[in-house]
Amino acid sequence: MPSSRMLPAHACLIMLLLCACWGLNMVAMKLGTAGIPPLLQGAMRSAGAAVLGLLWCRARGVRLSRILHDGTLLPGVAAGVIFGVEFGCFYLGVARTSASRAVLMVYTAPFFVLLLSRWFLPGDVLGPRVLLGLGVAFLGLLLSMADGLAQPAGPQALLGDALCLLGGFGWGCTTVLVKASRLSLAPPDQTMMYQLVVSVPVLLAFSWLLGEGGVTSPTALVWWSLAYQTVVVAFASYAAWFWLVRNHSAARLSAFTFITPLFGALAGGVLLGDRLGPLFLAALALVSAGIWIVQRR
Repeated sequence: MPSSRMLPAHACLIMLLLCACWGLNMVAMKLGTAGIPPLLQGAMRSAGAAVLGLLWCRARGVRLSRILHDGTLLPGVAAGVIFGVEFGCFYLGVARTSASRAVLMVYTAPFFVLLLSRWFLPGDVLGPRVLLGLGVAFLGLLLSMADGLAQPAGPQALLGDALCLLGGFGWGCTTVLVKASRLSLAPPDQTMMYQLVVSVPVLLAFSWLLGEGGVTSPTALVWWSLAYQTVVVAFASYAAWFWLVRNHSAARLSAFTFITPLFGALAGGVLLGDRLGPLFLAALALVSAGIWIVQRR
């Protein structure tokens, strides 16, 4: 089955659920930084999800010791380092800008996937119709970005936006690396564990270098936000994402993530009071139309 084949209905449904989870995740990250320094929060999230992943693998009889002889160790460690840097940028960026602006910058990742796929995934062929759909969805994203950037977000907002954009590039790199290396043949659990385990020391090292302290305000809301990031996002949603990347077109999957900024902007507006401008509905319509064009037969 060619990797560029249209996504089946169950993959589309899973991607919609993942986009909703990831959109809300930016709000959870923003709430968590009120009581836990950004990079330390990221390390705690990865560590907690790694423990859950180990228990999950043990319960299913998955032997992670295979990494010593299946050829995935080097690309797995590389993916974990990129993942750590990527989420370091995410957490530092979210702490400096609004959740609505941050999620728009992060989800430029599909375009980096599309660009990198041209060189590293020659089998992931995209025809004119798919490129048209991506272009329509991108226009919707630009409308959302124009609307979001017009809203006030503090003196460090541009730095936060740039960090989130860099994180989006990192996400695109990890997606293509998983698809282009031996990791594409590894169980999704194994790929997830590489990224979670390796990212912990990476994030802790950056936290130490930047002089972050410990937990400053351990409120119930802070702990609930960390729990959501750990259990729902870093554990459950990433396992589903890597399974999808292993079995379907990376570029087609990434096209679906265009809708995540809209979930994120909506969540930021409802939960954090981020103002949603008049272009939001137009952006939603364009992104939805672009995804439909990409996925239609």
